[in-house]
Amino acid sequence: MNRPFPIPGRSRARQRQRGVALIVALILLIVVTLIGLASIRGTTMQEKMAGNLNDRNVGLQNAEAALRVAQSQISAHAATIWHNCNTAGVTCDADPTSAADAANAWQTAASGTGSSLYTAGSNAAGQPQYVIEDMGVWNDPTSVANSQTANSAQYGAGPSALQAHYYRITARSADPASAPDRAVVVLQSWVRQ
Repeated sequence: MNRPFPIPGRSRARQRQRGVALIVALILLIVVTLIGLASIRGTTMQEKMAGNLNDRNVGLQNAEAALRVAQSQISAHAATIWHNCNTAGVTCDADPTSAADAANAWQTAASGTGSSLYTAGSNAAGQPQYVIEDMGVWNDPTSVANSQTANSAQYGAGPSALQAHYYRITARSADPASAPDRAVVVLQSWVRQ
């Protein structure tokens, strides 16, 4: 039987390398696991952000629909107007949401189809709501009367301003009490009649 001669120093090198490969493999496994966990965390965060953005966009569309419904209700139904801000003793805050909540003044947009009806989608937080306030009669800055032109002022005509009736509509995408964990978008608009 032919046996190769042992190479001097080889057995000592094998003894020194025992366990080093295991330690290197464990370190690489830990590094790969940490990278995987970080990517899962990042993906989860991006998914939450995309969901919140979608929820906000749906809320914005609902609030805009409530503005349109309320605008169609102003001339048709005077009973939907919450209060007249032009009367003595009535104060109208710039943000009427808390006062309207206290007075139960929010009108829910009726479901259905038509100019004064709106049905929220299945992914919405609920039916949109609105509050209409009568802001009174004011000078209309968008229209010009005959006596407001430069020529009429030159010939001694007195200034006369055209007036219009203004309403303020505050709309929200849903009742916050019915969907506390969803985005609620509040919009406000002035309407001239």
